[in-house]
Amino acid sequence: MTKANDLMVSQTHSSAWVIQTWAAFIISLGATGLGICYLPMDGWVKGYLGMGLAFTVGSTISLSKTTRDIHEAQKLASRVDEARVEKLLAEHHPLK
Repeated sequence: MTKANDLMVSQTHSSAWVIQTWAAFIISLGATGLGICYLPMDGWVKGYLGMGLAFTVGSTISLSKTTRDIHEAQKLASRVDEARVEKLLAEHHPLK
């Protein structure tokens, strides 16, 4: 009999995917930063836009970490509940 935990395989990302995501992040952040630097505006406007970009990146990283932590906590709670149910079923087997 196959358990649900046996079917859950830890997903690992390929090195190509990791490189692509880091490259996309660096290119987009760099291009936006260069765009802000070369805007024909005063320095305080560029500074405001740069701070906005920095806060956007920081809050995005925090949001993704929080979302991941919530997901992992729910997976752990599900495994604990499943283990309790399996133990209960094993203890109260009708043929014993």
